[in-house]
Amino acid sequence: MSSAFRSLGVFNYRVWFAGATVSNIGTWMQRTAQDWIVLTMLTKNDATAVGFTMALQFAPQLLLTPITGLAADRLDRRRLMMATQGTMGALGLALGILTVTGTVQLWMVYAFALLLGCASAFDAPVRQTFVSSLVPPRLLSNAVGLNSMSFNSARLIGPAAAGLLTAAVGAGWVFLINAITFAATVGALFLFRRSELLPHRRVARARGQVREGLGYVRRRSDLLLVFTMVFLMGTIGMNFAIYSSTMASVAFHQGAETFGLLSSAFAVGSVIGSLFAARRERPRLRSITLGGAGFGFALIAAACMPTYWSFALVLPLVGVSAITMMNNANAYVQTTTDPALRGRVMSLYMAIVMGGTPIGAPLIGAIANAFGPRWSLVAGAFGGLIPAAIAAAWWIRRRNVRLGWDAGRRWPLVLRRGIDVEVATESIAIEEAEAQKG
Repeated sequence: MSSAFRSLGVFNYRVWFAGATVSNIGTWMQRTAQDWIVLTMLTKNDATAVGFTMALQFAPQLLLTPITGLAADRLDRRRLMMATQGTMGALGLALGILTVTGTVQLWMVYAFALLLGCASAFDAPVRQTFVSSLVPPRLLSNAVGLNSMSFNSARLIGPAAAGLLTAAVGAGWVFLINAITFAATVGALFLFRRSELLPHRRVARARGQVREGLGYVRRRSDLLLVFTMVFLMGTIGMNFAIYSSTMASVAFHQGAETFGLLSSAFAVGSVIGSLFAARRERPRLRSITLGGAGFGFALIAAACMPTYWSFALVLPLVGVSAITMMNNANAYVQTTTDPALRGRVMSLYMAIVMGGTPIGAPLIGAIANAFGPRWSLVAGAFGGLIPAAIAAAWWIRRRNVRLGWDAGRRWPLVLRRGIDVEVATESIAIEEAEAQKG
């Protein structure tokens, strides 16, 4: 089997991958239809309302972090996912019924976004950490990359399908279809070969466990760097619903079906980026940094595109760079974290990635309203450029790098690394982890 797909050789992971892909398609369909009805049916092209909807959906990731991480470490992860997936399916069903019957109002969408965010806050960390029960440690980085490929393959299909269905039969039916797709994930959880699940040592109840997770991250300078980078990316950069909806409707005067195609164009790049990530044996800080810089420049290029189709052609580059950064960050945190603390650390990671949305989404929406959608893309580009600059400064300081002059070289201005015993080991992650044991 190709090195990019080697985790699919494990039966339980193969079942999980199939069920999650179906569910992810439904989730992307709902997100696309929800953003569209808020922008065009329930408001008059109000990008701030779309941003507020996103904020309500992602705020619980931040607010509930202290308990969601502990839930992932303490509870049976399989049963917890059954509960969260069932809850999200029920919410999609209810919103679909309200929309099909024509009774949905803006405040109702806000309420459902908040409730969905609460369920997702518990679901996200357990979904992220559950993969370690499906594959051996040597395949964990590959499985994380394939999870992302599943998510972004769904992004390739879901938004386009949602756009076509919304134009043909209405957004309510899209919500109802999404509710049905949650059965795929729940079904996969029932089909697992229980004897082949890798044991998960559930953490016993004790005082100070939240502080323990925070302290672990605080003592790891490399994790602090990654968390800072993904926070800025999640807050400023990852506001694609606003970018694509406002560019489609305001800048290019397109309808629902072409709006969905923009999300799919972005997903083409995301899938390619996910495959690259899955092929890597281990994630690196360098890849996270280069992905952030590439994202910033690609988003600026997208903002300059004069037509709908030229804009769509640039979006795959945005997708490749964004997923290169975020996939490597996710895999880096999972593979270098103590397994006993992985649930709490990943809960904090997801809160930082998604928790900035309540700040960034309304801000990006307000920029789109005030200055036009193109300027919202330029503002979002700093979500990649600033993290890349921070990482470069951290690397220079950490590696004791300085500028030097070598007259014998063709390019005499060179970078030199001074003596720094702290970074003499092969991997900073290994060094930081060993320091904690000591």
